[in-house]
Formats: sequence, C-alpha cells, structure tokens
Amino acid sequence: MSLLSPDELARYDRHLNLPQVGRAGQEKLKAARILMVGAGGLGSPLGLYLAAAGVGHLGLVDFDRVDESNLQRQILHGTRDVGRPKIDSARERLSDLNPHVHLTTYGEELTSENALQILTDYDIVVDGTDNFATRYLVNDACVLLAKPNVYGSIFRFEGQVSVFHPAGGGPCYRCLYPEPPPPGMVPSCAEGGVLGVLPGVVGSLQATEILKLILGTGKSLLGRLLLFDALAMQFQELQLARDPNCPLCGDHPTIHQLVDYQQLCGVDGPAGAEVTPEQFVQLWRQGQRPLLLDVRNPHEWEIANLEEFSARLIPLETLADRLLELDPQADIVVHCKSGARSAKAQARLQAAGFGRVRNLSGGILRWSDEVDPSKRKY
Repeated sequence: MSLLSPDELARYDRHLNLPQVGRAGQEKLKAARILMVGAGGLGSPLGLYLAAAGVGHLGLVDFDRVDESNLQRQILHGTRDVGRPKIDSARERLSDLNPHVHLTTYGEELTSENALQILTDYDIVVDGTDNFATRYLVNDACVLLAKPNVYGSIFRFEGQVSVFHPAGGGPCYRCLYPEPPPPGMVPSCAEGGVLGVLPGVVGSLQATEILKLILGTGKSLLGRLLLFDALAMQFQELQLARDPNCPLCGDHPTIHQLVDYQQLCGVDGPAGAEVTPEQFVQLWRQGQRPLLLDVRNPHEWEIANLEEFSARLIPLETLADRLLELDPQADIVVHCKSGARSAKAQARLQAAGFGRVRNLSGGILRWSDEVDPSKRKY
C-alpha cells in the first residue's frame, strides 16, 4: 500500500516523473526526519524547499525573534512577523506551503545540555547557523551520534557548503577547522554584511544535498568543500579527507563529550573591562562623563545613536588613522551594535597606550532592551 495519498501524488507529480525519485523515492522523502538548526538566512530556503519537496518531518531549532534587518534575506518571515519568534512565523509559512509535512519546533537555544537529546530523533542535521559556538556544537553532536551534518556558511559575497560525516567515510568540521579562530578575528555577518540573495544560493545547495542523501542518488559533497563567489559567479571545489589527528573523529580522539562551546569560542570577546548600559547611565547621572565612542558605520548611526550622551562616531575601520583625535588619558567607553566591534576597538586603543578604556556590554541592542526601547533595533 502506498504511503502517499492521492493529494500527495498530485502535488509531487514532477518528482514522480523523475526516474531517480519516482514513487519509491518520494516515499523515502516522506519517511525522512530532518533537523534544521536555525530559521534565518540559510534556514529560510532550506525550510521552504525541504517542505515543498515533501520531507515528512522537519524539526526547527531557533530561539531568536524576527528583526526588521532580517527581512533583507530571511524570506521565511515577513514584515508582519517583526517581533515574533522565528519558529512561529516559520511554522505558519511552512504549514501553508505543504500541510503534509509534520513540523516540530524547538524555541530554545541549542546547547551542550540539550543537543544530543534533540538531535537523536533525526536522520540528518543541517547547520544553518551563523556563529562558531553553535557550529562546533552541531558538528560534535553529529559525530558523537554518527549523523550526517550538512554544513553551510555565508559571509558578504561568499559561501561554503559541504557534508560532514565521519561514520560515512568523510571528515568532520574539525578536520577542516580543528579550533575556532581567536575571538573577534572573524567578523559576523551583522558586522561584515551579506548579500541578500547569497543565503538563497547556499541554502538551496544544502537542501539539494539533503534530498540526494535521502534518495541515495548522485554524488554528495562528502569529502568535498564547495566554495561560491557571487561577485565572480564562480564555484571552486576543495577535496577534504578525514584527519587521522582530528581530536574528535581521528584515530585517537580526545573529545568524547560535548563541552562548553560559548567558552571554547570566546563568545564574550576579548578580556577587558566592561560596563553595562545601565551602569553607564548611572555614571552619567552621578556627573561622570566618559567619552562614549561609537565605532559603528555611519548608516548605523542614522538608524539609532546615543547622541544625547555626547556619543562620538569613529568607525572601527578608520580608528587606527584617527587616534590623534582622542586623548590617551581620557575615560573612554566604546560601543557598537552588539559589543564585538567595540571589543576590537578596546583592544586596539589599549595597545596604543590608552589606559582607561571600557567596552559597552551588548552594545546599542542591549541599550534598547535595558535602557531605552525607542532606540531602533536593526
């Protein structure tokens, strides 16, 4: 007896006409269980195409809310969804696209405490995240559970895609990147920007790899890293092999359980004195007037700024050339959007001999949350 209803047979007609798919392949898709980590830029095309293709069970992990700045690329969500949990708007959109797909949502952060429990019920995990802590967590959990990890990453105009699966004969993410880069070394997409259509390309490639793995057809990216340059409109391919010295999947592994990935990846940024937005306001009320140095880009200043606290704009990329404009003896508090760029600026100022520099923890986003909600988030 077919697992597909008459409605599904009609819906998937174009698949059924493919010799590599057919009815048997479509039933494999319906029986598959795929976990998507992230419902943002990469998760949007992933969710849409996997649901449209008839993957029977999709799990979505995301604890973020829709922000207006997401809408430039995160096509699962719309203007009316701003402020809503992403998993709620994703569920509505995917259910409308294909009511035959069963959705399980996890409105929580994936951590070393819950990752193994969540991942264990799925056949394939797809990484749609944008930070190193979760990327290493997903990789390590997949290796420990012997599950394929369909990896994708994007930055500015470039993207990467691969399939990591040591149990299937390929490498893991740590074979390529054994350790995360030093904190602040690699800017996030929020800091460096990303072309809006880029996650559409990379996420679609990830979805293609997932469908091939389910169907057992074609040649997967296992052991290969696909590089995409949107400006040059070029693809390049690097051959990857399992590293016998890999600390996770090598011949003599030293990692046997999940660790604290926030600490591993230095999520809090370089060590240094910090001040919270509330503490800064308290200093101001007490008559102290530290220089509030904004190291964001000019267009960000136009979206939201702290001009009422005499904030001064010197973008991070110009800071080294404008040090003479600042007093090395001054009490300086550096801020940006979330605290990452300001931590870099803090380190640069300290290296240049500025002795009283603090970082505004959480940046203007935290300021909006804790001090002044009228400051527009982006």
